Amino acid sequence: MKVVTIIGARPQFIKAAPVSRELRKSFDEIIVHTGQHYDKNMSDIFFDELNIPKPDYHLNVGSSSHGKQTGEMLAAIEEVLVKEEPAYVLVYGDTNSTLAGALAASKMHIPVIHIEAGLRSFNKKMPEEVNRIMTDHVSEYLFCPTDTAIQNLKNENVTHNVFNVGDVMYDAVMYNQKLATDSKILEQHSLESKGYHLVTLHRAENTDFPEKMQNILDAFKQIDKTLVWPIHPRTKHKLEGYGINLEDVPNLKVIEPVGYLDMLRLESEAEKILTDSGGVQKEAYFLQIPCVTLREETEWIETVQNKGNILVGSDTKKILEAVNSEYTSAYEPAFGDGDSAKHLVDHLKK
Repeated sequence: MKVVTIIGARPQFIKAAPVSRELRKSFDEIIVHTGQHYDKNMSDIFFDELNIPKPDYHLNVGSSSHGKQTGEMLAAIEEVLVKEEPAYVLVYGDTNSTLAGALAASKMHIPVIHIEAGLRSFNKKMPEEVNRIMTDHVSEYLFCPTDTAIQNLKNENVTHNVFNVGDVMYDAVMYNQKLATDSKILEQHSLESKGYHLVTLHRAENTDFPEKMQNILDAFKQIDKTLVWPIHPRTKHKLEGYGINLEDVPNLKVIEPVGYLDMLRLESEAEKILTDSGGVQKEAYFLQIPCVTLREETEWIETVQNKGNILVGSDTKKILEAVNSEYTSAYEPAFGDGDSAKHLVDHLKK
């Protein structure tokens, strides 16, 4: 039974590692890399570190506007599906690669498997929200990470072949946490455990608005702690276009994007994490590191409900209040048992 897996962005590489390991025990998997993330530090390093099989197809789509990028992916993926004639197409999460893969398959009447189905931020200005809603509504098998995701789908009358298998990113963290202790990223940048806060920023809802970015940086200037920021290439490009100079933030240590194992070590040794990334929110929660989310809402509501995460948006005052507050992540199991990949493949085998 042949499955074509569509991936293209850093979070999807992480999710694909445990799923591919399990899937290939029973299925013939063909991996298609769209090239949505094409920087070596955002792509190749993940395949090497996580032992993901090399892509059978690399579409090299690269960066462009949402419509153009999605359209180019859609056309290129369709060609692969015509050639391979798979029984299923598997997609992850909520990127343009996800939507392109799901649309190409559904138009060819190939059943779509959506991993990380049912997430909702209820903010349709986010391109990710539109991608995940449309993907869920054309998918044949919907594998959800939480009970909340199951309920979200039920509210939209999506109930057929919907399963809570837990979160495959939790699988990845549990599997790789020990390996990450060998990372030398702290030593390379002269960092001490709990001596810094970790920053990630890449979502369009922040980076597309210079005033929001300036508000966030104004907060950073007032934080009495080193802020380590592995900067996303898109974010760097945006800031340069706005004429915003990061050297004006004296406590900010900007570094190049890092691999998964280095990132896990940076996360686990940070005092707090400031992010607008859904994946990083979860990793902070799994590692029990307090998280400050630079968004107005989150799909991962469990991290907020269990008091491991505070939502602050781009409000300077709220960011400072959250960073300076005394709280510790109150971890409660909400994302499965760390064996999600096996559970979802068991469902597919049935």
